[in-house]
Amino acid sequence: MWLLLAFLSAALLGFYDVFKKKSLKDNAVIPVLGLNTLFSSLVFLPFILISAYKPDWLQDSMFYVPAAGWEVHRFILVKSFIVLSSWVLGYFGMKHLPLTIVGPINATRPVMTLVGAMLVFGERLNLYQWVGVTLAIVSFFMLSRSGRKEGIDFRHNKWIFCIVLAAFLGAVSGLYDKFLMARFDRMVVQSWYNIYQLFIMGSVLMLLWWPKRKTTTPFRWDWCIICISIFLSAADFVYFYALSLPGSMISIVSMVRRGSVIVSFLCAAMLFREKNLKSKVVDLILVMIGMFFLYLGSR
Repeated sequence: MWLLLAFLSAALLGFYDVFKKKSLKDNAVIPVLGLNTLFSSLVFLPFILISAYKPDWLQDSMFYVPAAGWEVHRFILVKSFIVLSSWVLGYFGMKHLPLTIVGPINATRPVMTLVGAMLVFGERLNLYQWVGVTLAIVSFFMLSRSGRKEGIDFRHNKWIFCIVLAAFLGAVSGLYDKFLMARFDRMVVQSWYNIYQLFIMGSVLMLLWWPKRKTTTPFRWDWCIICISIFLSAADFVYFYALSLPGSMISIVSMVRRGSVIVSFLCAAMLFREKNLKSKVVDLILVMIGMFFLYLGSR
């Protein structure tokens, strides 16, 4: 059951990227991201309010949000800044780059997390993990060759820089999660960091985007914007539910979730008619083999 849920989470994440790409087409990035943080916050707000005012309703469930003081919330606020910075960079990069390039780059995020764990926590990589890291690096250089066929120079393209930096910050967030999960309740972190993101993004909207909205790309409403938040929240819910089931293995669940890139890649080929698919398929296969070696090394 938990393995089936892991595949479902991967599929939901893949469609999350597709809806994100569709929403950003010829659209203003900041309002789209702002609405995404709003809808994501609305998903978790009921759990916070019910836990505070009717705790008996959720006390023994996985949705209960315990009370926490500033000594906890200050760490959650840091996570909000990290995640939101990653999202801002990732949204801008995704708007201007093919999904068949963005997806494989994002799929290498576990490699960055692994290297970060080695540097920050002193973890040592085994042979399988080194093979996975090497394959991920090779696939990145091969992907840069595919990008050049579309006029995308990885060394000088600012949107590639945005995607890579977004992936790096995502890896930093993953390492920071390891610190947070060892000390604080998961629902406190997951629910409140969404709330803080809403306030941060609201400030960015009002102070930076709103005064210049008439001189930049105009915002247009797209129903896919709601789907971004729905599919992301559903993917995370299914993921955490899978991990809560007896016998579930986080190493397998995490590896399967990286398969979301396959869903986004196929949709990009069929819906967005992206180019140079043959060479990108080879790059994608290398990335997935690298992820498999990382899984073997984490068993």
